Amino acid sequence: MFDSKIYTERRDKLKASVGSGLILLPGNQEVGMNYRDNIYHFRQDSTFLYYTGIDMPDLFFIIDIDNDTEILFGNDFTMDQIVWTGPKEPLPSIAAKAGIDVIQPLVAIEKFINTGRKKQQTIHFLAPYREAISLQLGEFLGISPGSLLQQASPELIKAVIGQRSCKSEEEVAEIHKAVDQTSSMQLKAIELSRPGITEYEIAGHLQGVAASGGGTIAFPVILTVNGQYLHNHAGGNKLRAGQMVLCDCGAETAMHYAGDMTRTFPVDAKFTAQQREVYDIVLQSQEAAIAALKPGKPFRDIHLLACGKLVDGLKQLGLIKGDSEEAVSLGVHTLFFQCGLGHMMGLDVHDMENLGEENVGYTDTLKKSKEFGLKSLRLGKALEEGFVVTVEPGIYIIPELLDQWRVEKKHADFINYDKVESFRKFGGIRIEEDFLITASGSQLLGKPLAKKAGDIEMLVGNRKI
Repeated sequence: MFDSKIYTERRDKLKASVGSGLILLPGNQEVGMNYRDNIYHFRQDSTFLYYTGIDMPDLFFIIDIDNDTEILFGNDFTMDQIVWTGPKEPLPSIAAKAGIDVIQPLVAIEKFINTGRKKQQTIHFLAPYREAISLQLGEFLGISPGSLLQQASPELIKAVIGQRSCKSEEEVAEIHKAVDQTSSMQLKAIELSRPGITEYEIAGHLQGVAASGGGTIAFPVILTVNGQYLHNHAGGNKLRAGQMVLCDCGAETAMHYAGDMTRTFPVDAKFTAQQREVYDIVLQSQEAAIAALKPGKPFRDIHLLACGKLVDGLKQLGLIKGDSEEAVSLGVHTLFFQCGLGHMMGLDVHDMENLGEENVGYTDTLKKSKEFGLKSLRLGKALEEGFVVTVEPGIYIIPELLDQWRVEKKHADFINYDKVESFRKFGGIRIEEDFLITASGSQLLGKPLAKKAGDIEMLVGNRKI
C-alpha cells in the first residue's frame, strides 16, 4: 500500500468532484474455478484499490458525502478460515493504513443503503462487470441487474476517470517496476524460442517470470507464430525455422500496476529479407508516433500519423499505391493495420476499460468512430501530462480478410492485390512500448529493450542453445 495520506487525499478529491450522496464501491469476491473452494487467483477491483489500497475479498466501501462519513464493510477472518490460511492482519489494522477509521460487519451494509434510499440520497455506483456483484448491487438498490449499466452514475464515472487518468509519482514508480519485469519476460521469450519448442512451453515460463517479481501476469500471454491475429494466445504450435514469434506480454506488480510490451523476432538468428523490410516499416511508424507524443496532442491524430507512415512503407513495397493521406482517410491501411495505436495503462492494462472506452478515451465532442479499424482505437482524446499510454503499431496479413476484400474489390484503386498475395503467409509484426506523458513530451517507461531489427537479431543470436 501507499502512504495512508495518498488514499485520504484521493477520497477527498472524489467527494469534492461528486458533490453529494453516497458513493458505493464494491470490492471483488473470490471466484471458484470448478467448485467454490478451488478459486481463481484473487484480483481486487482496480477502483476499490485506487481509493483504499486494500487487497482483500468480500469488502464494500461507502463514502457518505452528505454526512462526511467513510465506512468499510467487511469481516475479519474466523478461526475456521485461519486454520486453512494462517494468521492474517486484522481488518482494522489494514483499514488504518488506508486512513479509514469506521468498520462495520458486512451484513450491515444493506441496512445502511436502505437508510440512504429512504432519505432519498443519490447513490453513486459504477457499472459492475462481475455477475455476483451485479446481483448484490441489484438487491441492495432495488434495480434489476440488467439495468445497472444504464443507471451507473455519470458523475462518479467522470470523477474516477479524471483522477485515475493522470498518474502520480508513486504510481509511475510502480509502472516502471511492472515494465522492467515485462522486459525480463520478453528476454526469456527470446532465450527460449527455437525450432521444435511449443508456444505454450514458452508462455508458461513467462508466467513464471512475472510471478517471480512478486506479482502476476497483467493479461494472458500472447505468444504466437500466427501474429497476424491480434490477440492470439499461446497454443500448441511448434516453432519452425523461417517463422517469426510475436510476443505481447505484461507483468503486474504486487500493487497491481501493469506493464505491456510487444516484440517480434525471428525463430532463426536472422529475419528474412521480406520480414526485415516490413519490420523496419513498423518501427519507423512507431518512432514517428513516439516523437509526436506531448500534452494537448489528440491521440487520434497520432494514430493517423502512424497509419500514414505504414502506408508510406507499404507503397515502397508495392502493396499500396496512390496518395497516402487519401488512403488513410478511406481506411485502405486497415487491410494491414486493423486496430488502434495504443491505450491508457495503469492499474488495468487497458486502464479503466470497465468504465467504458467512450468515457475513458473520448469526450463529449470527440466521439468514437464506428469505422473498421478506427473503431478499435481505445484512446482518441488529447493527451495530458501524467497519462500513461502504449504505442503499438503493427502490420498484419490476415488471409481471411485479404480474401474478403479481394472478392469485394475493396479499395482496388489503392491496393495491389497480386502483390499482397505474395505476402499471404507472412504473419504479423507488432512493436509496443509504454510511455509517460510529460510536460514537454514523453518518457519511456521501464528499462530500454532492443527493438531495432539488427539488435533483435543480436539478442536471438546470443541465446544459449
